Amino acid sequence: MDNFSLKIENLTFEYKTTFKDKWSLNNLNLAIQNGELIGLLGPSGCGKTTLLRLIAGFEQPSKGRILINNHIVATPDFLCPPERRGVGMVFQDYALFPHLNSWRNVCFGLRRGQDKSRAEWLFDLLGLSDLRNRYPHELSGGQKQRLALARALAPGTSLVVLDEPFSNLDVGVRLKLRSELSAVLKTCSASGILVTHDPDEALAICDRVAVMCDGQLHQCTSPNDLVHKPSSSFVARFVLQRNVLPISLSEGIIWTPLGKLKYPTNQRIINANEIIFDDQSLRIEKNTKGRAIVEGCEFQSNHWLLRVKFGIYKLRIYMSLGKSIRPGDRCNIFFDSNKTGILFPGAIKCPLNELIE
Repeated sequence: MDNFSLKIENLTFEYKTTFKDKWSLNNLNLAIQNGELIGLLGPSGCGKTTLLRLIAGFEQPSKGRILINNHIVATPDFLCPPERRGVGMVFQDYALFPHLNSWRNVCFGLRRGQDKSRAEWLFDLLGLSDLRNRYPHELSGGQKQRLALARALAPGTSLVVLDEPFSNLDVGVRLKLRSELSAVLKTCSASGILVTHDPDEALAICDRVAVMCDGQLHQCTSPNDLVHKPSSSFVARFVLQRNVLPISLSEGIIWTPLGKLKYPTNQRIINANEIIFDDQSLRIEKNTKGRAIVEGCEFQSNHWLLRVKFGIYKLRIYMSLGKSIRPGDRCNIFFDSNKTGILFPGAIKCPLNELIE
């Protein structure tokens, strides 16, 4: 038997409108192992919230099916009600009951007569023991979020869905709570889906990261593979904030807006039309006649991050603290001869050191 707490197979969901059918999710497949924490990333409107609603039981698939702990809970012809799925929800705004104290909030989802020892254990695990009699308005943001997590896990939940749970917290509390989340879930033998708009957050704490766009899953892999082997230029641009430029191929030369590169050695390139590279793959030099204009300059502790406009293209460029280039300055941009880009489609590595002057 599969060791999956959640399995989504060929899932399609359709919002019907007056004018035409609108596909929100299209043939999506995803499997989550027991005890695994998956990060779900994607731009607004990509289908993340719809996917959560389908998993929780608030919507019914148009096609495909959803299994939780190897039991079918949703198909186009069958919908298991939310309260019978064993899915815990943790919301961005906590969704605590203001008229109940902390203890009664956590015990709210327990069945009548159900053993409350797990709730007691969760209070100790999450550092809430001294707050049992406090009401939500008497708690800090971090305490409310811990309480919401305890409530989601108290009934013996095996799957927890967290919808941007840290976005309303200050930086210190957010970093502390997110570092604890994975350990808490594993201690409870629960799996989790963390929906976030923060790629750094997902890459830092999740076992795998799933990237969505336009209702489709572009890639689901480990943080390390996502960083070093993005499956598409969208993943590289949205998650990793990489630079993307169009290219054309002709007679062994890769033409880019910044210059010409030779084909990578021993590589067959047919349909590549974009090259991606990180902010350290470019060199920038101030020049009053340069074609590039610096539009912004962000301090990043040990370097500057420049936002540069080059014709119709916007680029991010790493610059050491010792340089003095500021917004409004004109500059020239060059590929760094020691770096490597990636050509798409195909994910073909392309050294940037073969620039033809």
